[in-house]
Formats: sequence, structure tokens, C-alpha cells
Amino acid sequence: MELILTNAASVWGWLMEHLLYINLILSIVIVFFQRRDPKAVWTWLLVLYFVPIFGFLLYLVLCQDYRKSKMFRIKEVEDRLWYSARIQEEALQGAVDRLEDSKWRDYEALVVYNLETSGAVLTMDNTVDIFTDGQDKFDDLKKELAQARQYIHIQYYIIKNDELFQSIIPILKKKAEEGVEVRVLYDGMGGRFMPERVWRELREAGIRIGEFFPAILGRLQLRINYRNHRKIVVIDGKIGYVGGFNIGREYISKDPGFGYWRDTHLKIRGSAVYSLQIRFALDWNYAVGENLFKDGKYFGLTPAEETPLGEPKEDDLQGPLIQNRLMELPEPDQIEEAMKRAYEDRKVMIQIIASGPDASNRQIRNNYMQLFYHAHRHIYIQTPYFVPDDAVLSALKFAAESGVDVCLMIPCKPDHPFVYWATYSYMGDLLAAGARCYAYENGFLHAKGVMVDGMVSCYGTANMDIRSFELNFEVNATIFDEKVTERLEAIFLEDLKHCREITRSAYDQRNLWIRVKEQCSRLLSPLL
Repeated sequence: MELILTNAASVWGWLMEHLLYINLILSIVIVFFQRRDPKAVWTWLLVLYFVPIFGFLLYLVLCQDYRKSKMFRIKEVEDRLWYSARIQEEALQGAVDRLEDSKWRDYEALVVYNLETSGAVLTMDNTVDIFTDGQDKFDDLKKELAQARQYIHIQYYIIKNDELFQSIIPILKKKAEEGVEVRVLYDGMGGRFMPERVWRELREAGIRIGEFFPAILGRLQLRINYRNHRKIVVIDGKIGYVGGFNIGREYISKDPGFGYWRDTHLKIRGSAVYSLQIRFALDWNYAVGENLFKDGKYFGLTPAEETPLGEPKEDDLQGPLIQNRLMELPEPDQIEEAMKRAYEDRKVMIQIIASGPDASNRQIRNNYMQLFYHAHRHIYIQTPYFVPDDAVLSALKFAAESGVDVCLMIPCKPDHPFVYWATYSYMGDLLAAGARCYAYENGFLHAKGVMVDGMVSCYGTANMDIRSFELNFEVNATIFDEKVTERLEAIFLEDLKHCREITRSAYDQRNLWIRVKEQCSRLLSPLL
């Protein structure tokens, strides 16, 4: 024992003696070996300066760029599914301009951008229900699960072993007994406290379980970044859910620490459900290694219609056409008529957009920016975390200074203190530009979305922060529909009755301690 202590002291002495050179080498690694935003680089260099050596270990845990390793090989099937989007993109060129209702022309570029960059097909036959209360949402979900006939696909960032999940388990077991295929996918970080016996019990009942980025050593999760933050449920290809609710008692307002949990979740019927199904299938394939694209039944195809994607082939252009058939997309010469019919029949046009560290662009963030720059009257934002990058912040400030009513709603209580105070810091920039800011005081606000001019809305799993834009796997629904957007805006305006406005004068009067917390948190914002 004495020898071990002597050797440890010797190693520690050597490290201290050569600390300057070690820090220099580690700084070179951070600066030159990975391409990062300069602000993030400077932040990490400061961490390394103030916490030598250990700061680099923290860098490896929080910020190692795994997407350049084999961990994030581009999902081959996803690339091939873009082929049908190219077909629709060509058909869309000019179709919006010929519509009698010209107010949609501002958003044609956004539709084409989503098609071009991520293959997000515009679906035109959807209906949307909105849930803002967790109990209502999960009551509806359990009712639909009980009616499943073919398959149930469930994906949540967080699944906790409490009364909510325990109320869902019997339904899943019963459906599995009836021959319904049940798959549950959860994130290794979000589900880290789930007892293994529960997953074993579900597997023994015939339910397939997948874990995204499992822990390396028991429950020790070293990958803080690159979490799968998506919340998707698809039932029989007919009903899809996407939004902010996870599975846990706090989401049904039973955690006294949070009180009432105010969130937003969408229930979709129509072809957009298959876009959610594609997203689930890609994540499931990555986590479990089961290629769901080989079976057309998951995408509404009969055996006669089925053309499985199978293994990717560079010269195979027929496989991607599965997306055209499974979504029943109109032919190019029929797309203008389809858009008119959707508008007249009050069907909802939706693009399901996704982003993550495996993608070359920040899809959801760029959607927000397009919406901000095209706003004429107002921009309403709800988010639990407001830590934007420079481009998003500049777009919002530009809109506010141009006379657009920019209105931001955030929680009044923190669940992550550093993020909370960074949010207040960036909120000050908006106030200085003339925006209105509100703190929701009727519990905890977890809704994540944007509404613009009563025309277009974008809701889903992504927060308005750098982590959602760059580091997490997210999915949102961009909704091109006045009625749905007006309903979401009406809910937003109702929420304002439970808010406290944070005026510019009130913000300027915050005490020194709050200012210190804001500035320290803002310095760390590239890491949050």
C-alpha cells in the first residue's frame, strides 16, 4: 500500500512539473484536430486553463466528435429515401406560385429546402390533434394502443419505472399476446434508471426492446452528448404521436417539484405518420440492427405492392420509390391539384423534419431561421431552454427590430440551473431588440415550438438551444396550415394569462448575483 501511494505521488509530481507542456499538447488537440465553432473552442481552452488535465477528460466525455468515427456511419437507407423527395421537389417548382391563395408563396422556399436537404416529403392529407396536458395525452395514447392490430412502435428519450409506465405495460403485454408486434426504443441516458428486470419482463412477454447508445459500464454513461431526444409513437401506420412528453410521473403533473407540467404533443393521422415511421425505423435499425424496411407492411404496402429496400446498392433507384407508394404521393403533373384539394378539404400539409449529429446540416434550426426571416406580423416561441447560436439570435433580433412582434415564453423555474441562467442572459438580448418575454408561472413549461403569422408552426422535440440544434437527435413537424397554427396560437395566448412579463426595466434591475450567474452560464453556453 505504501508503495502504491509512493508511486501515485511520484506520478502526480511529474504531472505538476510538466503541466504547462501537457496543457499545450491538449490545447493543440482541441484546436486543430476537430473542426468546431470558435466560441466553443475558446470555452474549452478556458476550461483547460482553469482545470488542467481534468478539463481535457471532461472534453472527452462531453464533446468528443463521435460523428467522425464509425459510430455515426451515415444511414444508407436514409440517403436512398431522398430519391422520392427529389421527384416531389421538381413537381413543386412553381406549383405554389400558381395557387390562387398566394400567401403560401413565402414558404415555398422552406418546403423545397426541406426536400432538398433532408428528403422531408410534403404530405397533404393529414389531421392533427393537440395535447397540452400529459394525463390527456397518455389517456388517448393508451386507448389507441389498446386498439392496435398490426404493430406498435414506441420511442422516448426518457422512460421511467413509475406509475405511468406501469399503466402502459399491461396494454403492451396484452397486444403482444394477441400477435401485435411491439417495439420499444429508449435512450441509454434517459432510461438509465430503469431496472433491467423490467426490460427482461417485457422481452419475456414477446416485446422487442432497443437501447440507443447504451452505457459502457453498468449505468455509467460516458456519452453525455449525441443523445436520442426523439419522442415518437406509431400505431399500425395510421396514428402517430410526436412532441415533448416523455414517460414519467412528472409529465402527468405528479411530481411536486415541478407542479403542473405544461407541454405540447401532436397526434397525427395521414401520410405524415409514415414519415414518423421512417424516422423510427432508421433509429431502430441503428440501435438494434433490424432493418424494418425489408417488410413493406410497416409502411402500408400489400405483398403485391411491396418492393423491399433490402441491402443498399449504389445503382438501385427502384427501392427508394417505396416512399412514393407508401405515402401515396401525387404524380408531378397532379401536385398542384393535390395542394388545392388539401387546402379546400381542410387537410393539413406537414413535413416531418429531423436533425442530429449524423447530419451535415442543422435542419430544425434552419427551419426556425427561415420562419423568422419570413415573418411579417408575429413570432411566438415556447421553449424550456433558450440558448440560441449567433445566427438564430440575429434572426430574432432582426425581426424584432423590423417591427415583427417577437414573443418568447420560458419557464419561471429551472430544471437545469446553468441552462436557466444562460436563457435569461440571451433573453436580455431580445428585450434590448424590442421583443416581449414572459415567464410561465403555472408549473413547468416544457413545450417546444414556433408559430409564425397564424400560417406556419413547427412543434416537436427540439428545444431552442445549441444542444438540440447540433448535439441531440431531434424530430419536429413543420405544419403549413392556418387552422392548426391558429389553434396553437390560441393556446399560446391562453398561456400568457399564467405568465409574468419580464420587461426591459425589470430585467435591468436584476441584482449583481443574478448578473454573475447569467454571465458565467453564458460563457459555458457552447457546452450546455
